[in-house]
Amino acid sequence: MYKRLLRPTALVITLGASVLLGATSPAWAQLRIGQPSGFTGSVAAGVKENTEGAKLYIDAVNARGGVNGQKIELISVDDKFDPTVTVEVARDLITNQKVLALFLNRGTPHSQALLPLLAEFKVPLVGPSTGAMALHEPVNPWVFNVRATYQREAAKAIEHLATTGITRIAVLQTDDSFGADSAAGALKGFEAVGQKPLLLEKFPRDKPDFTGLATQVAKSGAQAVMVIGSAGNTANAVKAIRAAGSRAQAVTLSNNASEGFIKLLGDHARGVIVTQVFPNERSVSYALIKEAQELAKAAGMEGVSPAMMEGYAAAKVLTEGLRRAGPNPTPVALRNALESIKDYDMGGLKLSYSPTNHTGLDFSDLSIIDADGKFRR
Repeated sequence: MYKRLLRPTALVITLGASVLLGATSPAWAQLRIGQPSGFTGSVAAGVKENTEGAKLYIDAVNARGGVNGQKIELISVDDKFDPTVTVEVARDLITNQKVLALFLNRGTPHSQALLPLLAEFKVPLVGPSTGAMALHEPVNPWVFNVRATYQREAAKAIEHLATTGITRIAVLQTDDSFGADSAAGALKGFEAVGQKPLLLEKFPRDKPDFTGLATQVAKSGAQAVMVIGSAGNTANAVKAIRAAGSRAQAVTLSNNASEGFIKLLGDHARGVIVTQVFPNERSVSYALIKEAQELAKAAGMEGVSPAMMEGYAAAKVLTEGLRRAGPNPTPVALRNALESIKDYDMGGLKLSYSPTNHTGLDFSDLSIIDADGKFRR
């Protein structure tokens, strides 16, 4: 596990250099960035690793003097993984903290809840930690995605299972917009291979009891089960399925690609397939990975996780936008600067935006958790 994971002890955590704004300073004199995300709750492990990855890059930028002579201040606020709280704390970040952008929040319903706020205050959201198709199509002028969609991940996972001869696949999905979106991708995968799900069942997002669903999976004779949910819920689902006697191959999506998720699985981690939206975190043939690994080593860490790489990549895109926005950026200037990015080489992966495309990267892959509790490709 990583030696320097964030352990927020208060509602607001300021990351990076913190320079107080003077009374006569312009509203956006400091490069203040707001991150409303689930530092507590069922996604906390992944959120902390996302943030640690972002901070790894931001700290390096600030150590070199910042962007256009100004340092980036990341203000992270716990939204308790509750969409209503997400909007409340994001509004405060925009109106009182005067952030230039919102950044790296977690959750599909949470991101969708932010959309009216972005339009009202004309503030961009950069690198939301969700692959919701609703944030890609239709293009939202204030949302800049960095990672691939959940639909692509889910379809690829189903197609992979089919190539191995697995035909009896169950799908368990959280009953929210994330679950519906990801399940739609899974159904595309089934259609591509001429199959249908053996089971397609929903479970509540808050405190679900998986006993009944696990029994259904076991009795169905499923060869594989895709669980679409948060890290905590997915881990509990896998444990319940095993307790019910099923040895079905467990599959989940990249929202659970964190070391924290592996810890939650405990003895049931080995063999779980997790889709990924960035290259292997040990593949130093990618300059992006090599750079992150070197910074992690210099910071006294053992390495980087997939969740850290998502935060790291998002921070690189944010920083490039700030650089292009000039020495006195506003939220609108940052939005325009991000939209000007064409073929930005992040280190083996290229990213472009335009008025008609805010998707960012389209990379997807599969990994499996090995006996040592590591993601293997």
